[in-house]
Amino acid sequence: MTTLSDFFRSEIIFWAAWVIIPVMMEIVPTIFNFFLLLKRRIEYKKKLKGTEREPEVAILIPVYNSQDTLRACIESIYLSDYPKDKMNVILANNMTQDESFRIYTECQNEFPELHINWVNSDQGKSKALNLAIFNSEGEYIIHIDSDGVLEKSAIRNTVNYLDKHPEVQCVTGTVLTNIHLIDKTKSFFLRVFRKMEFGEYCQAFLSGRNFQSELNSIFTLSGAFSGFRKSAIMKTRLYNFDTLCEDTHVTFQIRDIMDGKVALCSDAIFFVDPIEGADKLYVQRQRWQIGELEVLHMFRKRNDMRLGLRYIKDFVIRLIVFDHTFAFPRMIWYFALLALAMINYPLKLIVVSVIILFLLYSLANFLLYLCIILFLTDFDELRRYYARKWYLIFLLPIFNFITFWFRFAGIINSTYMKERSWSARNFDQERSDFIKTVEKDMSFITRIVSRIRKEVNSNET
Repeated sequence: MTTLSDFFRSEIIFWAAWVIIPVMMEIVPTIFNFFLLLKRRIEYKKKLKGTEREPEVAILIPVYNSQDTLRACIESIYLSDYPKDKMNVILANNMTQDESFRIYTECQNEFPELHINWVNSDQGKSKALNLAIFNSEGEYIIHIDSDGVLEKSAIRNTVNYLDKHPEVQCVTGTVLTNIHLIDKTKSFFLRVFRKMEFGEYCQAFLSGRNFQSELNSIFTLSGAFSGFRKSAIMKTRLYNFDTLCEDTHVTFQIRDIMDGKVALCSDAIFFVDPIEGADKLYVQRQRWQIGELEVLHMFRKRNDMRLGLRYIKDFVIRLIVFDHTFAFPRMIWYFALLALAMINYPLKLIVVSVIILFLLYSLANFLLYLCIILFLTDFDELRRYYARKWYLIFLLPIFNFITFWFRFAGIINSTYMKERSWSARNFDQERSDFIKTVEKDMSFITRIVSRIRKEVNSNET
């Protein structure tokens, strides 16, 4: 009788060939990240000790049809533990078409201690933010989106981090989905989906960007919450309006052109609304992917794409290779498994390989789970909420599998996009177009077959 060890020895070449890319490119780096994050967590608080200053801060909020969320956003600034007389709030109107201005006037009356201004721009989000920057006052500038709320210590922690790290020119905060809105979700499947999204955000910021911060390799500041030294942002070309990811463009300006440092302030937390569903997630991840490619195209010259030692030194090239070049082998890997099953390859081998790979991903998620709990130590409610979601360790590989295909669609769509658009085509639109294309192609084939039959029948008569 064949033992399991004999089975693996006889098929080790096949198994190794199929798992080598995900193991070497994702699982092994995650294990390395785990130990680096433990080191960063130990050193993090030591660097923040000392007297805290309270300099003047400008808080910029781009406004576009934000009437449903703007009040809560401003209220979160009001409820923060930073001195209200040291905060200048600027609402940058980006051609809003709803009652956002009315909400602004109501907030002026409701929160009289806050200094709130409204500036108009009819040229898009990036130019609205640039106008707000030119009208801002203060040593630091903090940019937040209007559809989220700040954790009460987020502003203070951002300022304190920049004060204690003079080598850092700008920081991204930790962006998480709002746990209270997740728990209020009525649909069971949507609630689970949103919990997976929450787990992904925790990993992306408290693990991914934390690790990148240590190596000054953060690819993009979060557009939802980021902080700058005004002296640094004024030396850039500010927000670019030729890309969907103006936050990524600013990141590249500061790190690559100014040779500055970009970091994560892990204890500055901003809560955003959870995703409405898979269709919205599809649009969001495509937009991020397309914007990423746009910025890479702007900043990377052709001679920068050569590999060799540059692959080791330049994290951007590594990201391109992993995120884009290896996307196609990963796609082939998935379809090849189905093809092997269809040609009667041993199903046992295929199933065991997939199960082992899933368990390896789960092990990597478990290590990150432990690190994230440590970084949430100062936020009791958030830490307890995340700790109780231990089952996300096994669900996140599924969620990441889904988002891989969404991002892959963004890569494909970016190759033939004629115009930039903030609203990418959603899944239903693309499915409808796909069905129409197939029907059109099939009708063409049907017409050809019909003509051949007609010709054959006429010759026989």
